[in-house]
Amino acid sequence: MRKRTWKLLLCFLLMISAALSCTGTVHAQTPEKEIAFAMSHSLTYAPEADERDVFSPMLLSATRTASPEDLRGLTLYPGGMPFGVKFYTDGVMVVGFCDVETAKGSTNPATVAGLKPKDKILKINGQALASAADLTDRIERSEGKPLTLLCQRGKKEFETTLTPVFCPAEGRYKTGIWVRDSGAGIGTVTFILPDTGAFAGLGHGICDADTGALIPMKRGSVSDVTISSVVKGEAGAPGELKGYFNAGKVGSLLGNSQTGVWGMFSEVPDCPNEALPVGLSDEIEEGDAYILCTLDNNKMEKYDIKISNINRDAKGSKCFTVKVTDPDLLAITGGIVQGMSGSPIIQNGKLVGAVTHVLINDPDVGYGIFLENMLVNMPLMAR
Repeated sequence: MRKRTWKLLLCFLLMISAALSCTGTVHAQTPEKEIAFAMSHSLTYAPEADERDVFSPMLLSATRTASPEDLRGLTLYPGGMPFGVKFYTDGVMVVGFCDVETAKGSTNPATVAGLKPKDKILKINGQALASAADLTDRIERSEGKPLTLLCQRGKKEFETTLTPVFCPAEGRYKTGIWVRDSGAGIGTVTFILPDTGAFAGLGHGICDADTGALIPMKRGSVSDVTISSVVKGEAGAPGELKGYFNAGKVGSLLGNSQTGVWGMFSEVPDCPNEALPVGLSDEIEEGDAYILCTLDNNKMEKYDIKISNINRDAKGSKCFTVKVTDPDLLAITGGIVQGMSGSPIIQNGKLVGAVTHVLINDPDVGYGIFLENMLVNMPLMAR
């Protein structure tokens, strides 16, 4: 068992972003919401040295992704504990625009340059862009001279010229662009590989709150989290787990894709639950199951759910419907709340998936992802 586990999941590499379809159709008329905490992009932090190249001591010569058949017989330790992530993006992401008032009237140099929301700015005048603060500094020191930007839109790179203008009211050069370079949030660990400390969570990607685009993560850290309170969900108002990051770093975040995030704990954590075999999509049944999650008592607990509307062809993060039936969970949270995304789903003694979304107008109902969808899209080391 351990040999097979080592072979499949020895460690994670840097992210592979894949455009995946989400084909779940149940309750299509009801809006749904990803249930990780919204990212707070105003956060800045000093990354530790090992966040920059966590695998530099072990350069890997071959990589592959797993097939569903590779996963049969694989055993993993279910998660259920909260974790916090802090990260910087690769370059800076354009999230909005605001006209600049000049002596000659209003203008917006960024839109004149052809920039659009979701564009990434990678370099200025051939030099890599380190952060949003770096961008602001270069603009203010430009003296109004044109700046050559290397940008990325989708998978294509392009260059454009951005010419800052002087704003008399603020006494500095501006370009009328809003960008983000960092973020933080809380989610739930789905599984851990104790042999290495590798883990996965959320069951969906970390996306920009304004643009909806998958955040291009450059480096990140993982922290322990203490849940301090629960805001109960109601129809039209999803609830949330409120908490705070504990001091220190316990791991590195390495990947962000449409089907979850991945990383490595610095030390192999204690796993309170026994290892379980992976249940594939053809093994999931409609009916009873349970989830593991941590609420404001900061104890991992089991809560009953029902699985229905299974779409075995789904490749994204909405593969089946999850309905909370546990009276204790309903009394505390009203159902599924933000911060519970990634909560592992166990059925018939197998780890089959994770909770990913809540229906805004029906908070006791949401979506789940097949565990194999999280696993087959993970960059793995061939051995």
